Amino acid sequence: MFGKQLHTPEYDVVGDEVAVIETSRGAIRVRLDGAGAPIHVGNFCELAQMGFYDGLKFHRHVPGFVIQGGCPNTRDMTPEQVAGHQMGPDGMPGTGGPGWSIKGEFATNPNNSHEDGALAMARAQDPDSAGSQFYFCLGPQHALDSGYTVFGQTLEGKDVIASLREGDVIERVQIVHEA
Repeated sequence: MFGKQLHTPEYDVVGDEVAVIETSRGAIRVRLDGAGAPIHVGNFCELAQMGFYDGLKFHRHVPGFVIQGGCPNTRDMTPEQVAGHQMGPDGMPGTGGPGWSIKGEFATNPNNSHEDGALAMARAQDPDSAGSQFYFCLGPQHALDSGYTVFGQTLEGKDVIASLREGDVIERVQIVHEA
């Protein structure tokens, strides 16, 4: 599902990073937790700066649970194909990654709380298998706290998150610095 090689991001986490995630439904602003999850924040910022997320689609929506995106297999698919759970030219949505994995930080992050609007990384069974796929919590999901790394909390756009569905587009992810 995800890459096997453990990756150490080269991005230098400053601690004031905010992700601006522009979607086909509107913008979401997320304060990233560089202190609690520096590997995840570094990885996400690195991918965002590479343009990795631009044009991908959200591929998983579970009402009252999560909305998930970040799978590169959705890049060359139409929103309708993604929403219809069709096979894409690069594989099934939800099975792709950047070609590497990162070390899980859920056990070491003191802020690892799946609150409403939390931004966290999806992974396979291996706790060190997160790569590029992320999700937003649709309400508190504390059952996930002990196994998935939270690396940000939504500042603005919870209404946008609530409106997202499978096939909606991640138009662009920008990293800005705000004190």
